[in-house]
Amino acid sequence: MRIEDYALIGDCETVALVGRNGSIDWLCWPRFDSDAAFAALLGREEHGRWLLAPREPVVRSTRAYRDDTLVLETRFETAEGAVTLVDFMPPRGQSPDVVRLVRGEHGRVAMRMELVIRFGYGADVPWVTRLPDGALRAVAGPDMTVLRTPVELRGEDLKTVADFTVEAGEVVPFVLSYGASHGPLPRPIDVATALDETERFWRGWVAQSDEVMGDAAELPPAWSTAVRRSLMVLKALTYAPTGGIVAAATTSLPEAIGGVRNWDYRFCWLRDATLSLLALMNAGYYQEARAWRDWLVRAIAGSPDQMRIMYGLAGERRLTEWTADWLPGYEGSAPVRIGNAAHSQRQLDVYGQVMDALHQARCGGLPEDERSWAIQRAMLNHLSGIWREPDQGIWEVRGEPQHFVHSKVMAWVAFDRGIRSAEAFGLDAPVDDWRRERDAIHEQVCARGYDPVGGTFVRSYGASGLDASLLLLPAVGFLTAGDPRIRGTVEAVEERLCRDGLLLRYDTQESADGLPVGEGAFLACSFWLVDAYRQLGRIEDARALFDRLVGLCNDVGLLSEEYDARAGRLLGNMPQAFSHVALIISALNLSRGVKPAEQRSYQPLP
Repeated sequence: MRIEDYALIGDCETVALVGRNGSIDWLCWPRFDSDAAFAALLGREEHGRWLLAPREPVVRSTRAYRDDTLVLETRFETAEGAVTLVDFMPPRGQSPDVVRLVRGEHGRVAMRMELVIRFGYGADVPWVTRLPDGALRAVAGPDMTVLRTPVELRGEDLKTVADFTVEAGEVVPFVLSYGASHGPLPRPIDVATALDETERFWRGWVAQSDEVMGDAAELPPAWSTAVRRSLMVLKALTYAPTGGIVAAATTSLPEAIGGVRNWDYRFCWLRDATLSLLALMNAGYYQEARAWRDWLVRAIAGSPDQMRIMYGLAGERRLTEWTADWLPGYEGSAPVRIGNAAHSQRQLDVYGQVMDALHQARCGGLPEDERSWAIQRAMLNHLSGIWREPDQGIWEVRGEPQHFVHSKVMAWVAFDRGIRSAEAFGLDAPVDDWRRERDAIHEQVCARGYDPVGGTFVRSYGASGLDASLLLLPAVGFLTAGDPRIRGTVEAVEERLCRDGLLLRYDTQESADGLPVGEGAFLACSFWLVDAYRQLGRIEDARALFDRLVGLCNDVGLLSEEYDARAGRLLGNMPQAFSHVALIISALNLSRGVKPAEQRSYQPLP
C-alpha cells in the first residue's frame, strides 16, 4: 500500500498503522521506540502484521474516524453483504491493548483473520501456546502478547488464522494485549467499556480547544477539521508518562522511493520545541504545553557542551544507529535504520529553538520552572564560544559541516530571546554581553550570508544555493518582512525551490549533503511559504497554498513528511508531527483569532 493508505490509532504511549485493506502493518510495543511486533510496513507480511478482511472480493471500501476520536471505522462491501471493522487502542491502562471489532451491517460476509507476530522488527518468531481460557499467548525473549476472541483459531505456516462469518447486527471482538514475558498475563478487558472510554477520552480532549478555536471563527470548515485532526495527531505522538513528543510514528519510510534517505524519527527533537509549544498553547492545551516544556528542561539539563539535538522519550541521550538488514525496506527503500546517528551532531539552531521555546512559555503564562533560567544562562555562555563554528544545520547533513545561514540566525535568536526574557521578567543576566554577541551574529550574517547580486540570502556562507529555512528569517524577527532583502529571498526561494507548486528543503543536486540526490517536497517548508506570503501581505496566495496543502492530507486527515507531486503520493515517515504543527500554526496565522502567544517575534531590531 501507499503511505497515505495508512491510518493511525494510538494510546499516547505508542501507535499502530492500519491499512485500507484491514491490515495493521506497524506496531511497536510498549513504547513508540520499542522493537516492532508488526513490521510488514518495511518488509513483507512474514515480518509481522494483523489482517482482518473479507475473504471475498471487496467491491467498495471506505473509512473514517468517529467524530473527534482516534476510533477508526473501515467499511468493506462485498457481493454478499457489508461489515465495518472498528479499530482502536484504549488509553493505556495496566497493559497496552489493540481492539478490533467486526460488525455486520447487512447480508453475510465471510471473514479472514491472519495474525503474524514477529518481535524484534520482524526477526523473532514467538512460541505460541493456548491458555486454559482459549486465549493464545505468544512469547519470545522479553516480549509477550495474548490474543482473546470467541472465534476459533488455528495455526498455519507460522501464523495464527481464523475463518468466520459475520451477519447483520453481529459484533465479533478481537483483543491483542502486550506484556513483559516474565510478568503476569495481561488482564482481559470489557470491549464495550473500553470503546466508550476511548471515545470519551478523545472527545473530552478535543473539547478543551473549542473555546480557543472558536475565536478563530474565520477558519473555513475544511481548515478547522484539519486543525482539529492535527492537534489529535500531536496528542497521539505525545508519550504521556514524560510529555515528550516524537517526530513521527515510524522509522525508515523513504524520502525518495528506492533511495537511502530513510531515518528513524521515533525520538524527540529540540528543533520542534517552539512550534509545538505554541501550537498547543494557542489551541488551549496548556497542560500538554507545560508537560512538553518540562520534558525539554529535564532533557537538556546537564553540561551545555553535551546538549543533544534530539533525545529519547524520557530524555535518553544514546540513540545509536544500526541497520535491520533482514528488512528489505518500504518498496525496496533500504537501509532500514533503527536509532539516529544525527543525535550526536552539532546543530547550532537548536540553541535558538530552546531559548525561543522557553521565552514563549513565559510569555504564554506557563509557570516558571526554577531550573530553566540557570540552564539557559549556561547554554548561552557555551554558545558564545561556538557560534562562529560550522555545523550540520537544520537538515542534519551527513557531509562536511558548513556555515549555514539558518543556523547562525537561530544563534542570534538564542541571544535575542535571552535578552527579551531578562528584560521582560526581571531575570538576572549579563545582558550587555549578550547584546554584543547578538549584534556580532547579525552583522556577520548580513555580510557573509547575503548575496547582493542575486538579492537573496543564501543557504551557507560563500554558496549560491538556497534553503527553504531562509523563509523563517522574518518570522523569528531577524529582519522585518518589509525589508527588501527578505522580499528578495522569498521570491528567490519561490522561483528556485518550488516544484509543482510545493517547496523542496533545498536542491540536492545543487547543494551537497553527503547523500545521493533526490527527495520529495518537504511539507513543513510549504507551510512556511504560506506564513511568508502572509507576512508580505500576499493573503490570497497564502490562502490558496494553504488550501492545496490541506488537500494533500489523506482521507483521514494525516500528513507524512514529504510529498511527490508528480507521482501524487506522500513520502517519508508517517504521520509527521512537524507537518501537522506547521499546519496548525499557518491556520492560526491566517485566522483573525486572538492567540495567547504570538508565533514568533516580528519586531524589528532596536
